[in-house]
Amino acid sequence: MTDHVRVYEVGPRDGLQNETVFIPTASKIALIDLLSRAGFEKIEATSFVSSKWVPQLVDAAEVMTQIIREGGTDYAVLTPNQRGFEAAKAAGADEVAIFGSASEAFSQKNINCSIEESLERFAPVAVAAREAGIRLRGYVSCVVECPYSGMVDPVAVRDTAFAMLDMGCYEISLGDTIGRATPDAVLRMLEAVVDYVPAHALAGHFHDTGGRALDNVSVALDMGLRTFDSAVGGLGGCPYAPGAKGNLSTTSLVTFLEGRGFHTGIDLTLLAEAEALVASLVTRSYEKVTP
Repeated sequence: MTDHVRVYEVGPRDGLQNETVFIPTASKIALIDLLSRAGFEKIEATSFVSSKWVPQLVDAAEVMTQIIREGGTDYAVLTPNQRGFEAAKAAGADEVAIFGSASEAFSQKNINCSIEESLERFAPVAVAAREAGIRLRGYVSCVVECPYSGMVDPVAVRDTAFAMLDMGCYEISLGDTIGRATPDAVLRMLEAVVDYVPAHALAGHFHDTGGRALDNVSVALDMGLRTFDSAVGGLGGCPYAPGAKGNLSTTSLVTFLEGRGFHTGIDLTLLAEAEALVASLVTRSYEKVTP
């Protein structure tokens, strides 16, 4: 093995949040427990957002307080504001995440404010996280293309990512929100970003809508990134990006990385059990979407 790559499992939050049929709390807990046993260093367990916007995750506090926590695993949650942060802190979150965009149009559609206003909203969360000793992660959406305004300038990605780093994020996840990124576009974007944010502080978050996610992972590996987000069973997509269904499958990512000689530490047998559980819980088909 030549290097370690961290696989950041986002299925329990980013994957399940769009399911229209409510997944029982006990089932969510069982899924997270399985993923914990499989050896993930980071699991995004849930989100402390308004139940009006994400009713699927209304049981966030119950999930966080009832999971079986494994040593060596951090349990992260999404927190868009101070209220969400306080709830996450009370529930024992090891890590919290804020989410912004490199596209002004997407920022307005997704969180009803400009990019600058979103960063201003995140500042108190960053301060509170630092004071509480809780790690802060940042998400940047639409790092290549926006469903509303088209191609995104790499400079906008760079500036948003740097602003998050500057406010205290230990890592910034760069999201190909609508799954249309090509390796060339990812390379151009990363070449701009790594001049301001070091590769070790970046993660790749690629949707597989166009079947290019692993190609994009390969480019990011060559640029020095060593953390990638994925979802068990290819769960999820972006609710504000029509047709952009399907995060990169964790099994596909782990298999690809191990085949390239990288070490992930993930138990594929237990991961397969988690996929089987997911398949029994959701009603959608998770066949790869082709162009």
